[in-house]
Amino acid sequence: MKKIDAVVKPFKLDEVREALSEIGVSGLTVTEVKGFGRQKGHTELYRGAEYVVDFLPKVKIEIVVADSILEQAIEAIIKAARTGKIGDGKIFVTSVEQVVRIRTGETNESAI
Repeated sequence: MKKIDAVVKPFKLDEVREALSEIGVSGLTVTEVKGFGRQKGHTELYRGAEYVVDFLPKVKIEIVVADSILEQAIEAIIKAARTGKIGDGKIFVTSVEQVVRIRTGETNESAI
């Protein structure tokens, strides 16, 4: 099993969720986050004063998938989240040792 953390632009969340649902991902966790990469933030004008916004709003999507659909999940996220502009986001993949569904006690892939 693998855990996928995807950081994407907020307006792409629904498209990513739908794309993951189409390949059989049944659950995900979403967190509103802020950060920057190569984008390095931007400047905004507020009440006549210019100020720098260092951290840009993003959403972090966390899912755990079986190894068999890992590549499909990554491709679905890329396809749904890509705008072709700087700041589209990143995907991080890590191994998951064990999963336990609290309500039923199911473990590993049956608990996903």
